[in-house]
Amino acid sequence: MRPKINSQPELDFQPSNLKLTNGYFAKYEAISRILDANPGIIEAVHRDLERVRRAQRREETRNDRFAYSSDTVLRVLICQIVEGLSLRGVVVRIDDSHQLRRFTRIDGGPMMDFTTLCLLKNAIQPGTWARINRELAKYAVAQGRMGGEALRLDTTAVETNIHYPTDSSLLWDAYRVLERLLERVREIDRAVVGSGRAQLRAVKRTHLEITRKGRKGRSNDTLRPLYRRLIDHVEGLCTWAASVIQGLISGLESRRYGAWEHAIAELLVEELVQSRELAERVIDQARRRVLEGEAVPNEEKLFSLFEPHTELLKRGKAAKPIEFGHMIQIEQVAEKFITNVEVFEKKPVEHELVAQALQRHEELFGRLPDQLAADRGYYRNPETLVALEARIPVVSIAKKGRRTPEETERERDPLFRHAQRFRAGVEGTISFLKRVLGLFRCFNRGWEHFVSTVRSSVFAHNLLILARC
Repeated sequence: MRPKINSQPELDFQPSNLKLTNGYFAKYEAISRILDANPGIIEAVHRDLERVRRAQRREETRNDRFAYSSDTVLRVLICQIVEGLSLRGVVVRIDDSHQLRRFTRIDGGPMMDFTTLCLLKNAIQPGTWARINRELAKYAVAQGRMGGEALRLDTTAVETNIHYPTDSSLLWDAYRVLERLLERVREIDRAVVGSGRAQLRAVKRTHLEITRKGRKGRSNDTLRPLYRRLIDHVEGLCTWAASVIQGLISGLESRRYGAWEHAIAELLVEELVQSRELAERVIDQARRRVLEGEAVPNEEKLFSLFEPHTELLKRGKAAKPIEFGHMIQIEQVAEKFITNVEVFEKKPVEHELVAQALQRHEELFGRLPDQLAADRGYYRNPETLVALEARIPVVSIAKKGRRTPEETERERDPLFRHAQRFRAGVEGTISFLKRVLGLFRCFNRGWEHFVSTVRSSVFAHNLLILARC
């Protein structure tokens, strides 16, 4: 059984005599006290980690690969976010730091390797990160660390880790992914794949030729023959992959593989089916857009084979007119504590989010805020604004477009302008989340890991806010 917490840390016989060092690690000591005061946080993480431990093979468990306490795993992940390091980097950093060994409660014991840390990190579910953030918020309210007098809302984009998508690059991605999977099938069953070979070099040359001519501003008439050739290559590989899938399924049904090959074949069938479906979507949108000249809606486009959940975002930013990722909403109080973060798979309509944010605020604090501030994206119509002002004394949401004299007078009110200055503070929080805590881009693959990354960064941010208090 995995230990939940190391209850007996080692004594510190190597304290630093440098004031700067002690001041730097004081925040970790404060975070440690906060975690110790909230056993519900460790309990929620422990349930997820126990589930992954039971799923491991017996030989791995005997090697004590997963014997680290749940408390230690959570503290290592907090270190990774706060220090802004990769999994490899944080393992080296903690292993070489006496103070961080004390904080993570590894002390003089063996440090976990980064592959173990990766598996344990992925075992913590997105819902668990949301629950432990709520636990932390309730603790802060109970301790009087924050009040619910003011609430500010804002949305921002978190990018996924993809290259800029073009039709030719997506077709090339589809071809090389399918080719790689077919070669893996060849290793366990050569008869199913046959003696055919993929034409990787020819397809790559075609893709690069399209890229070069596209940069020179060549017309679609010049590019269409190249695209037609590239699409034919990918379609041929999709047809080949379909026959391989049927052959693998027949082999699985006839039980002609050994136990290990059988398991690998099942995984390859699943990956081939998924990759072939994505490749067919790429072929369809390339044919419609380039060969037929159709304007394909962004909702129907696929922007990455590796992060198929990615959404195209246009937020009207001059520096970044187009972004690829997902929108998140931050709900923050005056003490800079983020009471909730919402992650949206599809870009939301901002003014529809106000009611739910107020409901969550009331559930946490037992009251509505005296001051609600948001940017003009949250403005809907005068009637909605009047309904909000009937419940909340100060509603600072500017109107879009032209204003009547009454609306201009309302927005010149000192209370309204003061609340707008308060609203601007959330921009600093967003900048801190992206610059320091790594939310400028999510490097973890998959939708669930994307949500977990956002929520874990917000959890680390809230710990730092409470530690500074």
